[in-house]
Amino acid sequence: MAADSMEIDDSLYSRQRYVLGDSAMHQMAQSSVFLSGMGGLGIEIAKNIVLAGVKAVTLHDTKQCETWDLGSNFFIRKEDVLNQRQRVEAVCPRVAELNPYVHVDLSSSALDDDTDLSFLSKYQCVILTEARLSLQKRVNEFCHSQQPPIRFIGCDAYGICVRVFCDFGEEFEVSDPTGEEPKEIFIQSITQDSPGVVTCMDNQPHGLQTGQSVVFREVNGMVELNGTARQVSVLSPHSFAIGDTSQLLPYVHGGFFVLVKTPKTYRFETIERQLCDPQVMTPDFSKPEAPLQIHAAMLALDTFQEQHSRLPNTGCLQDAEVLLKLTEEVNATLKNKAPVNAELVRCLSTTARGTLSPLAAAVGGLASQEALKAITGKFAPLQQWFYLDAIEVVKPLQSLSPEEFFPRGDRYDGLRACIGESMCLELHKLRVFMVGCGAIGCEMLKNFALLGVGLAKSSGEVSPSSFLVLLSYCISDPDLIEKSNLNRQFLFRPHHIQKPKSTTAAEATHDINPDLHVDAHLNKVCPATENIYSDSFYSRLNLVVTALDNVEARRYVDSRCVSNQRPLLDSGTMGTKGHTEIIVPNLTESYNSHRDPPEEEIPFCTLKSFPSVIEHTIQWARDKFENAFAHKPSMYNSFWLTHSSAEVVLQRIQAGESLEGSFQVIKLLSRRPSQWEQCVAIARLKFEKYFKRKAIQLLHSFPLDTRLKDGSLFWQSPKRPPAPIDFDLKDNLHFTFIVSTARLFAGIYNIPYSEKDLSEETVSRILADVKIPEYRPSEKCIETDETVKKPDQMKMPQSSEEEREAITQLEQAIAANSVTPESLQMSPLQFEKDDDSNGHMDFVASASALRARMYSIEPADRLKTKRIAGKIIPAIATATAAVAGLVALELIKVVGGYGFESFKNCFFNLAIPVVVLTEPAPVKRTLIRDNIYFSIWDCWTIFGHEDFTLSDLMNAVREKYGIEPTMVVHGVKMLYVPVMPGHSKRLKLTMQKLIKPSVDRRYVDLTVSFAPEADGDEDLPGPPVRYYFTRDGETP
Repeated sequence: MAADSMEIDDSLYSRQRYVLGDSAMHQMAQSSVFLSGMGGLGIEIAKNIVLAGVKAVTLHDTKQCETWDLGSNFFIRKEDVLNQRQRVEAVCPRVAELNPYVHVDLSSSALDDDTDLSFLSKYQCVILTEARLSLQKRVNEFCHSQQPPIRFIGCDAYGICVRVFCDFGEEFEVSDPTGEEPKEIFIQSITQDSPGVVTCMDNQPHGLQTGQSVVFREVNGMVELNGTARQVSVLSPHSFAIGDTSQLLPYVHGGFFVLVKTPKTYRFETIERQLCDPQVMTPDFSKPEAPLQIHAAMLALDTFQEQHSRLPNTGCLQDAEVLLKLTEEVNATLKNKAPVNAELVRCLSTTARGTLSPLAAAVGGLASQEALKAITGKFAPLQQWFYLDAIEVVKPLQSLSPEEFFPRGDRYDGLRACIGESMCLELHKLRVFMVGCGAIGCEMLKNFALLGVGLAKSSGEVSPSSFLVLLSYCISDPDLIEKSNLNRQFLFRPHHIQKPKSTTAAEATHDINPDLHVDAHLNKVCPATENIYSDSFYSRLNLVVTALDNVEARRYVDSRCVSNQRPLLDSGTMGTKGHTEIIVPNLTESYNSHRDPPEEEIPFCTLKSFPSVIEHTIQWARDKFENAFAHKPSMYNSFWLTHSSAEVVLQRIQAGESLEGSFQVIKLLSRRPSQWEQCVAIARLKFEKYFKRKAIQLLHSFPLDTRLKDGSLFWQSPKRPPAPIDFDLKDNLHFTFIVSTARLFAGIYNIPYSEKDLSEETVSRILADVKIPEYRPSEKCIETDETVKKPDQMKMPQSSEEEREAITQLEQAIAANSVTPESLQMSPLQFEKDDDSNGHMDFVASASALRARMYSIEPADRLKTKRIAGKIIPAIATATAAVAGLVALELIKVVGGYGFESFKNCFFNLAIPVVVLTEPAPVKRTLIRDNIYFSIWDCWTIFGHEDFTLSDLMNAVREKYGIEPTMVVHGVKMLYVPVMPGHSKRLKLTMQKLIKPSVDRRYVDLTVSFAPEADGDEDLPGPPVRYYFTRDGETP
């Protein structure tokens, strides 16, 4: 984003624009940030704020690159250590590469108690990492005293503990505390009373809080409310009071209200004033005292450093006791305090010199979001301290000898100080399968590289049967890199655009840690690739990580992990929100154990005839694109692949044969344009049909005074009566619709056109010759039932008149020699939202805006239209970094084989900000009977052979598991149900004959029900029964 022109580069920032909005983006483009400390935490913050697109960042650091840094700073390389480069000199060009719009410079001057701080005046935000508390206090006081104040953030990471402190001045105004888009909510009624009570239509929840204000629109009757804002007092989830309405006209019908976003002012104190009575955020309600306990422990650590000019020594019990005593002294001085947690203090002391890079990534994401808030006033700021610990990672390791944690002079010394040598070796040997390599995937790979997950020398081994290198870890993603990815998928650069994500990410990860062994695949992980990602493949893995953006793919990978008893680490983001879910065999529920409610579909009749909000018109336009330019051309091509000759099709129709899709195909063939002029004419007729005739027909079928059986008006909220639109080429919206529609038709029919053909002059000339037939509305029935689904055009019965017309059209086409191989081929278009040159978004945006105008719906700008039509998930690097860090922390626990109570799922919303850590859902065990239980992780196995019958299977289950099977089902096929006629004969059939497995199929999972304890009870459920076709489970 160029600060001078203030134009936002949508091709780069589109996903982030939906999170922050244009006003915040413009403010960032005028803001400069000073960031001190280029350790693991500092580099995370640098990455995130440069990707976000501030104007300038100064990176400050005074230290030299050490081998140790390679385990925490992903932008420091081995050669930087060998050449004894300054850290800031090594990382500065690599950080600058992340975003060409951000000016990144460096400083290696001393920053200490004697430094003149006036140089900070040119920055809007100052962030300190790796700074002593005394320096943080001094810089904070300076920033707080400026007019306007410079926003200050202090961040520290010591071993298992991290903290973030924010001070944005005594009066910090936030324009939008939540970032949530206000919804239009339709009104059922408004009482004429004091106070007047508003009730939402269909008991829809309003989501309001007392004290907020709403603005009213399109209210009939009580018209004085329209355009006015009223403060609300909430009465119930779907009603609220709005003050005195007794003197207003009585409410008749219709109208909606929208929440008015009001700015909020936040007040901050300096570190000095906050130390004794800190305002803290509580991320883990299972240990509510932890933030204050960490506060005291980290302040004691600051004192320890002041007294000893060093951090406590790794594994040194004596230093730990000194720190514990200091913590008790500090805690006694606090107003707001909790009992000292001795175990936490000792763990902090022994790990303080160490680095948990995933913890730095997680808190770096949060701190970066605070920096963006500081310079934009968008979202509620952190007040004022955030503390997080990873004690669950190190608690089970306390019995290890101190030598386990001592440095060995390699890149893992920082990690080793926290988790010990044995755990480091386990990480090196790990075999991980990561599915997806987008924003979360890139962050995850960076974390794996720093942790040393899957080193070639540790886990690469050759399988003698196939000479396949077993995967240290394997990533699979079939996507190619696009420019919009560069804003948060930080392993990619502009020269990578249109290259595969997985192979490019693998190369970039190798730069961070050359010892890593990454096998990059380009396959989609789905049922069709189970020959590649087979049970044998999963059996060689230690765990699976998903970095996906859709529920369906997650559900599939989860089912494969459950089937193969493999842990799964899942995460996802939407804007500033993120979640992580840890799935461990036999300990937790799986991803498929819970289901979100399905997305509400817009009723067919609403889309077709009765839109009420802009989302309806956008979806309508998107559907029109899909139907005309993707579905119909694909169906046309499929038809002519099946029926190679028009003459044969004609004969078969004349003989009375019904060929699916033939009428639509013949209509497309007979009306096929061959010139640009015809494409423009079609576009003009489409305009007439969509935006004039549709309205005329609706108002003919339902005049404005139409009433329902109960006497109420047909055209009342949320139904809006349409107004026909007369075509006017001088109207830019009309012109855009014609040109974009004509271009798309030319595209599917392979008709060339020039730049001149798109000019207003040429289009105007063509349109002058287009005859618009007179339109008379018909008496057809218009669907008003919201439960009715869209009919399938292919399967709709055709009248004899339509049949005759189709025969005539095809005869004429054959007679005119217009049926050529070229004419039996169309080019379907795939909707591409991010290419502004292809006309796709021009069509959707103009069609949606025209339909909105026809129905008097508030239009949406192109950006919002693109988000809804393209189903774009808002995204920002801060949230992505945070989820990946949290997942990587859990990975260490999985590798260590930790108990259930160690694991944490997380939900956060960095905008509010809120972070909630919870235990995963424990696995449910279902009683079959007589102390026989099963869970989702159980699978009973039966090994058969070629002559093994269904009866043999039932006997085998009975003998092995002591319970009587009553019903056997394979997928949707019922193999044996006693009450079904003929099923008893199946008992003698072999399993091979009943299931007919493919040649390479080793087993099938069967659903088996069991006999109840008492007659008349329902059959009992059980785990899947895995039947192997051969005794050794090999392919038959």
